[in-house]
Amino acid sequence: MYTRECLAIVVARRLTSDDVLQVLTHLFVERGPPGHLRSENGPEFVAKVVRGWLCRLAVTSLFIELGSPWENGYSESFNGKLRDELLDRQIFLFAAGS
Repeated sequence: MYTRECLAIVVARRLTSDDVLQVLTHLFVERGPPGHLRSENGPEFVAKVVRGWLCRLAVTSLFIELGSPWENGYSESFNGKLRDELLDRQIFLFAAGS
């Protein structure tokens, strides 16, 4: 079973593996762990601590090949629409030091 719901969006200038684990922990408690997790090859997703944690929970990692966004067309479409319909139309103010 799979879903095309957006379960979480975290906005930051930089995300760490700890940030990924915090969000995934919350989602897994709320929804249960999935059979597999498809993600990009960003350092926050391929970090040993994240892969080890997923392995202990018997969640298989499926990574999108570098330079192959068509492997996850729904995600790319969602990201484009989010950018066009929300992010490009809003003014975000950042506090000093953020």
